[in-house]
Amino acid sequence: MKTGITFSKFIVLFTFTILSGITLKAQDFAAIFNQEEPLVLTTKEAEPEEEKETPFSISGFVDAYYQYSFNEQVFPTSFTETHNSFTLGMANVVLAKEGKVGFVADIAVGPRAEVANGYTGTTLSAIKQLFITYSPSDKVTFTLGNFGTHVGYEVIDAPANVNYSTSYMFSNGPFYHTGLKANVAVSETVGLMLGVFNDTDAKIDEVSGKHIGAQISYEKEALALYVNYIGGRDDEVTLDSVTFDVIGHQIDLTATFQASEKLGLGLNATTKSIVNSESENTSWFGAALYANYAFKENFTLGLRGEYIGDDDGEILGVSGNNIIDITLSGNFKIGALTLIPEFRIDRAGEDVFIDSDGKPTGTSAALIFAGIYAF
Repeated sequence: MKTGITFSKFIVLFTFTILSGITLKAQDFAAIFNQEEPLVLTTKEAEPEEEKETPFSISGFVDAYYQYSFNEQVFPTSFTETHNSFTLGMANVVLAKEGKVGFVADIAVGPRAEVANGYTGTTLSAIKQLFITYSPSDKVTFTLGNFGTHVGYEVIDAPANVNYSTSYMFSNGPFYHTGLKANVAVSETVGLMLGVFNDTDAKIDEVSGKHIGAQISYEKEALALYVNYIGGRDDEVTLDSVTFDVIGHQIDLTATFQASEKLGLGLNATTKSIVNSESENTSWFGAALYANYAFKENFTLGLRGEYIGDDDGEILGVSGNNIIDITLSGNFKIGALTLIPEFRIDRAGEDVFIDSDGKPTGTSAALIFAGIYAF
């Protein structure tokens, strides 16, 4: 004989179920009424939480400097363009969001920004980077917009360089690209990048044709290696009613090695060739060694030694020329503030500089004092 359940017991059990969040399955109700098997109560499964939005981050820096050139003439490289004057650098704010879909809005103003960003006198001069990202998986990321170049060792942002003044390779290489690129993590140590870009250092494509950019990277423990390429139609030249294409190709090697907790080493080697449709080729090449040693937690000394071979006069306009740049920079950190006293001397094979008397000379030297606040 089957034992039933009273109506009052059913009401109590039903009320308890509603209040406690316990779910009764159909067979459970059958068991209650028929008592054929023990009653099993299952807790209600929690609803899956929606993926939380990652908040965007805010970072940036401001910098300024004073330079005294013993020649009373500034170096022909980027960003240190005044003599015997306190000079503003850049005020930079970066809004960024990471995740499957992300973005970077990198806005900058000031003399350094105008040189780096181009388009002086327009709102485009304030855009240092502006791009969106999409990562369909952990191994692939697509980037669309305006972003810093993959070529070279030094960057536009002063806090990321040990030396405040910039090298000839940086100043004559690309600053940024506008286009679409894909980064692929082939393995934990090897990465690939392939991109299609507008004109180099241009936010709007003015010369027809696109540039191709590529990178192969290797990163493991203290060593990082990057082989970079950028090439495409740089310009067109018309002579005697005939138009010639000017094609540029640049191959670049960048490497860093953390030799010890205190000693870091860097290498940059690059070569650029310029070819027009008349098969007239010009080129230049360069190589630089970097070393930085952290004597104390708040003091690092950085050294750059750079060599430029410029037989065709592409960089300074004088054929058969070469340049050696030696730069020694101290980095004193006071919280978020970095103070950089720097001494630099450049020596050229030809008299491409001007001395304080206005005469040609092969040597240029300067003292620089810079301050950078990063947040």
